[in-house]
Amino acid sequence: MNSNLQEKYLAILQEELVPAMGCTEPIALAYASAKAREILGCEPEYIVAKCSGNMIKNVRCVTIPNSGGMTGIETACILGAIAGHSENKMEVLEKVTEEQRAQTKKLLEQKRCEVEFLDSDIPLHFMVEVSAGADSAMVEIRYSHTNIAKIEKNGETIFIGDENEATGGGLTDRSVLTLENIKQFADEVPLSLVRPMIERQIRYNMDIAYEGISGDYGLGIGRVLRESYADGVVTRMKAYAAAASEARMSGCDMPVIINSGSGNQGIASSVPVIVYAREKNYRNDELYRALVFSGLLTTYQKMFIGKLSAFCGAVSASCASAAAITYLCGGSVAQIKATIDNTLANIPGIICDGAKISCAAKIASSIDAGMMAHYLAMNHKAYKAYTGIVKEDTEETISCVGYIGKVGMHQTDKEIIKMMLDTQTEQENGKTGANPEQGK
Repeated sequence: MNSNLQEKYLAILQEELVPAMGCTEPIALAYASAKAREILGCEPEYIVAKCSGNMIKNVRCVTIPNSGGMTGIETACILGAIAGHSENKMEVLEKVTEEQRAQTKKLLEQKRCEVEFLDSDIPLHFMVEVSAGADSAMVEIRYSHTNIAKIEKNGETIFIGDENEATGGGLTDRSVLTLENIKQFADEVPLSLVRPMIERQIRYNMDIAYEGISGDYGLGIGRVLRESYADGVVTRMKAYAAAASEARMSGCDMPVIINSGSGNQGIASSVPVIVYAREKNYRNDELYRALVFSGLLTTYQKMFIGKLSAFCGAVSASCASAAAITYLCGGSVAQIKATIDNTLANIPGIICDGAKISCAAKIASSIDAGMMAHYLAMNHKAYKAYTGIVKEDTEETISCVGYIGKVGMHQTDKEIIKMMLDTQTEQENGKTGANPEQGK
């Protein structure tokens, strides 16, 4: 691999494998709110958050870290404005005091934050406007969680960012990624260039996995899997990855290393590989290269789908984990491709119905499917081309699945969001168990 391409691949890893606290969508809102407060120059009296449907979908059911158990867009925006430090980006809520939490609750009760639906074709798109007296400031974010597209002060535009989806926020163009080159980079990159970020990924993501297994989060899915399934490496892979997800969805304030803007994708693309490598006594250098492979393969798949959609990102990340395990086991390029094809022939239809604790169950199911695909591939078994959506070339299969997730499931996404908003309205009105087909 030439040095220019190697530098680009390294830059992509550095841009993707970054720390974040909690679910990334509410954290992005808190980041924008903190930034808007800085532009305003004082604590805001009122906040308006205009959010795309996918933003609403992914914030509605998760607990905001360091909030004392609070949820929702309003909480994320108010807490970000009061206690956020925008220079910390996706760890914007790292330092929150009890006094600031109490103030947030008070402002929530006073309804100082209003949420409006933003009808946008961009899934990850929102604007946070803060005001105090006659002064106002607005921060608009598009495409990725910290990509500021515009800043306004008192109605005047003072900053315009890069609004290109591929390079928004100064990111390296992901179109340079290919499956063959990802493997070559993982094979050849000097470990000194990736070791610090990979060791941080291992430390952060396994720490929250251990916390999820031992702590009291959600349904306790990790412990249930360990206690109820036959003991073995796949059970432990599923249990620790699911436990890590459940902890962060439940408001655990421990950071995770994300991938493609998602903590769950960061977990699903790393924790299974780490658990497998440790169980099978692979050397650290072998594990590091497998994690490089998994991280880039996850990013490559998500390049076709986008940051947010109706397609569950656990599928892409778990597919990458399984392919990385095939790579770790010395599988050929053909076997790595077979692992990907076998996974995508099986579970490309899992929907994303928002961030919540049941994401952990989807991760567990996706890892199970990925490992079945791995074992089939290692036994030289693969679904033939044109079996369903499987194509002649694995990269074409990946792009077709991406097209289904981004374009084909666009209307599905709208219906999911509509159903979730209708349910929220019913709950606010004291109704439960309504049939979404009634009244149609």
